[in-house]
Amino acid sequence: MDEKNTALGIGENIEGALCYVLGWITGIVFLVVEKNNQYIRFHAMQSLVVFLGLFVLSVVVGWIPIIGWLIAILIFPVGLILWILLMIKAYQGEMYKLPVVGDFAEEKVFGPQASGGQGSDDEDINI
Repeated sequence: MDEKNTALGIGENIEGALCYVLGWITGIVFLVVEKNNQYIRFHAMQSLVVFLGLFVLSVVVGWIPIIGWLIAILIFPVGLILWILLMIKAYQGEMYKLPVVGDFAEEKVFGPQASGGQGSDDEDINI
């Protein structure tokens, strides 16, 4: 990948990792800043969807007495593990897709035919 085609002028792998640093907030920032680099936009969209989803889920289940609080507490380590994993994968230059969220992010960035369309036998988990 050409490192010169990023809006900030730094390496794609660094920008990709930075998409995850503050969760969904940096996801929004890089979606706004980076208009042309699909690699960065993919990681920004995946960051936005994953971490905003986890945030909303933890707030919603937090309103449920006792059992909801326990579920909200369990969401934190899941988010932490995903945060570390996704930053490492992005820094290594991988376009690592989480099973459902990654497909959604890929479709939003690359278009509906990005993952081969429906009925395709050659869907990739890692691009």
